[in-house]
Amino acid sequence: MKILKLLFLILFIGTTQLHAQAKVTSITYKFHEHFMTTDIGQPIAGIYLIEGKTKPIIQINADGTGIFQLENLSKKEMIWGIKCSDEGIPIYKEGFDSSSYTFWYKIKGSGEWLYTQFLILPKKKKMYLMGDRVKDYGDNAEVVNTESE
Repeated sequence: MKILKLLFLILFIGTTQLHAQAKVTSITYKFHEHFMTTDIGQPIAGIYLIEGKTKPIIQINADGTGIFQLENLSKKEMIWGIKCSDEGIPIYKEGFDSSSYTFWYKIKGSGEWLYTQFLILPKKKKMYLMGDRVKDYGDNAEVVNTESE
């Protein structure tokens, strides 16, 4: 009976540790290994639009999938991630009132990874993708500020 209890305890601890770790995906770009995650502690999932327009869109799903709509309005499935360390810690540059990340994405079927800037402006409550696609996000309770204290 003690062995059974010990086995359950080990299983519980192992499951907890696995669940607590960030999911990290390894990709190769120009013969170099890069790491990416979909969790940066911010609500990045959603639809990104060019300001004042309803199309084309970029839809980012929390599971690392999404839709990239081209200028001709055709929709392509994509996979994506934010550059991170091999341990899953997001890598970003902090500006005066912004945080800049590297956004990796690949259109399904293309085989080629591409990257662009992902910018968070906490004071304006906006997230920018590719420079011109923007998403507004909710109140301060919903967002963790990435600026230094």
